[in-house]
Amino acid sequence: MPPPTRYYGIIPARYASSRFPGKPLAEIHGMPMFWHVYQRASQCPEMEAVALATDDSRIEAAARNLGVPVIMTRDDHPSGTDRVLEAALQMHIPDNAVVVNIQGDEPAMQPRMISELIAPFADPSACVSTLARVIDRRTADNPDQVKVVLDAANRAIYFSRSLVPYPREAETIEFLGHIGLYAFRMNALKQFVSLPPGRLEAIEKLEQLRLLENGIPIHVVITKLQSVGVDRPEDIDRVSRLIDKSSIIKTG
Repeated sequence: MPPPTRYYGIIPARYASSRFPGKPLAEIHGMPMFWHVYQRASQCPEMEAVALATDDSRIEAAARNLGVPVIMTRDDHPSGTDRVLEAALQMHIPDNAVVVNIQGDEPAMQPRMISELIAPFADPSACVSTLARVIDRRTADNPDQVKVVLDAANRAIYFSRSLVPYPREAETIEFLGHIGLYAFRMNALKQFVSLPPGRLEAIEKLEQLRLLENGIPIHVVITKLQSVGVDRPEDIDRVSRLIDKSSIIKTG
């Protein structure tokens, strides 16, 4: 009988951001955003360990000050996933373990979302998983909200900033909004980073399309849980209100 799967969470935290420089250090209820993400991820019972991965000494210093495990990585990574792999290698995570790429701009994430995300790995053949939830048409029209369409086995067919599927006739359909949490089998994470960026990835600016362009399936779990990402400074107020209303007890 194979040993039980082990799960590790890594939160990439980059200081430079065209829309919101210093985003991981943005304060929410008196604590930096990365702290909220770490606290919530650590409450997921399946996680063996959770760590922050950064290339910035200011973020590293703030994390150490708050007792958040932090790994320094190179500053030339083209994506957060590349940064996650470097941190995972430093953590000596085995190939059959699962690495959860926890977006550092999701401070209102609920720990159960991670539990849902990793459920597909009960099947040893599962390589990659992510989350989506049903959204309304108005939300779907926003290009900042990535949409996903699925096959009959809940595997992703395509991700897009555009409205997909496009309702040619005036029928009511469900749109699925992608939630930026990913889980990779460690060997699949290595394979992903070794692949060159794809054509569709470059057009949409969505790195998950690299997997689909190379025939690597992504299992999508539909969740009813809600989270709000922070893309711009004006999103902080909205996230602060959501955290106030959350049933998750804030610690620290």
